[in-house]
Amino acid sequence: MERTITTQQIKDVAQEAYHLYKDNTDGKNADYIPYLANIDPKLFGISICLMNGEIIQLGDSQYRFGIESVSKVLTAILVLRQYGAPKVLEMIGADATGLPFNSIMAILLENDHPSTPLVNAGAISANSMVQPVGNSDAKWKAIVDNMTELCGRTPQLIDELYQSESATNFNNRSIAW
Repeated sequence: MERTITTQQIKDVAQEAYHLYKDNTDGKNADYIPYLANIDPKLFGISICLMNGEIIQLGDSQYRFGIESVSKVLTAILVLRQYGAPKVLEMIGADATGLPFNSIMAILLENDHPSTPLVNAGAISANSMVQPVGNSDAKWKAIVDNMTELCGRTPQLIDELYQSESATNFNNRSIAW
């Protein structure tokens, strides 16, 4: 049975989700990254880009949020495109760890093999796989081009966030090493 979802249905669901979660104060900013610790925790926006190019935006969608771990999905798509699912499954895997996204223990339990590209160890592995391997400028271009294609616009580097991450990413450095 084929079912068509209308643009209006998507708008209605987005509106419902926005109103359901806009006042949610659960959780907290990632305070281990100084830049993120200082972001207004009340900021909340939804932006959806449909296949036809139409954009649905609610709330603080014009605020330039750092995408952080969302980029893991985009890089996973890139290596899947470049290598195919069997090779990515062999090199990274596709199983949830049951541990935090930045766990070093998860790597040890998997015999130095990340279990999914959606945790930090797997994302680091996925980035190392991006072709062309051994050419960091061309690799960066491939990553940016892929993000641009998938998101409909070129990502912008937030330099202050980059500097904050670079100064405090000791756990990720341990994972990479």
